[in-house]
Amino acid sequence: MISKEILAEVILSQKDTIEKLDPGTSREKEKELKIDESFALVITGVRRCGKSTLLNHLLLKQKKGYYLNLEDPRLDNFELADFNKVEVLMKEIYGKNGIYFFDEIQNISKWEKFIRYLIDKKERIVITGSNASLLSKELGTKLTGRHLQIELFPFSFNEFLDLKKENPSIASFERYLYLGGFPEYLKKENPLIHQGLLTDIITKDVVVRFGIKNTGILTKITLFLVSNVGKEFSYNSIKKAFNVKAIQSVINYIYYLENTYLIFTIPRFSYSFKQQQVNPKKVYSIDNGLSYNTSTTFSKDKGKMLENVVFLGLRRKFKDIFYFQEKNECDFIIKERESIIKAIQVCYKIDEANKEREINGLISAMLKFKLKEGLILTYDQEDEFNIEGKKIIIKPVWKWLLEQ
Repeated sequence: MISKEILAEVILSQKDTIEKLDPGTSREKEKELKIDESFALVITGVRRCGKSTLLNHLLLKQKKGYYLNLEDPRLDNFELADFNKVEVLMKEIYGKNGIYFFDEIQNISKWEKFIRYLIDKKERIVITGSNASLLSKELGTKLTGRHLQIELFPFSFNEFLDLKKENPSIASFERYLYLGGFPEYLKKENPLIHQGLLTDIITKDVVVRFGIKNTGILTKITLFLVSNVGKEFSYNSIKKAFNVKAIQSVINYIYYLENTYLIFTIPRFSYSFKQQQVNPKKVYSIDNGLSYNTSTTFSKDKGKMLENVVFLGLRRKFKDIFYFQEKNECDFIIKERESIIKAIQVCYKIDEANKEREINGLISAMLKFKLKEGLILTYDQEDEFNIEGKKIIIKPVWKWLLEQ
């Protein structure tokens, strides 16, 4: 429980802070955002990817809003009942008929009850959170059918170019490949920013939230995963490599890390969901720059760096992403509703040594799913040809990213 006086002090302080914020770079997601009185607009994403700045943009556009960041340390003892005081104070401080903006709301137990109360009163609400599972659990109960969810990622290549005021080219893409898209890092390019962010995610979003005791093992597994993008792993292989006593602990660690948006795993395609769970998965990182600055091995494989950038470009648009492996392997196949709609291979450079393998992997997936067109994304090669009546397009990743 927090006194009304302290809450008023925090609200006024945060109001002053957010009004002084640098507006920053506009995000591509802004055009998708619609604030409706019948729904809560929910923005999720990894820490420091720009959610608060996006809220600030919305505040500036709406010109009247009630803002509260619930990760403020002064609100450590905030309880559900304190929301009633917040409601009164917001109208006293900001005036009536504002839009509610709650940052990192998942920190408060049973927050969804208050949000549902506001929705029922026809208030307009925007909330953010950096943990997908904690939000989705509550959204799926009290707010079923009463929320619209948007995922925010670190900067895309287009947003990177906008921030850096650079033109699209192989040179600017090379910088993006290594720097990644976290806004604060792009402004200062200090590796300590990525290292501190990784520590915050592990500590605040996993260790504290889920009561993890063996933080050393968790940290080692995390570093291993963000360093080994595009590589297959199984829960059992992780268990053995790090001498974890119970395989369920490994499953839990990876589940927690995925829900912070730090990593993503994709299954090998199978029509059987059970088989998808049994087969080895592949892992990808939220950001190339973060992996580069927290790993000693990530930058040694530019092909995997390229593959990670492609995965992120796909994940911004699609959720059902698989890798394909039968006799040959294809890096990505995309499922939309019940159909496979795309097959994509990623290769840093097509040459005589790998050409047959890369093309055969793509053709195998195209034949399996009856696709007429397939895509091979490379660092800087471009071509187009037909094989067995199938159209194969070879395109540089940077050009493909501009179209996403």
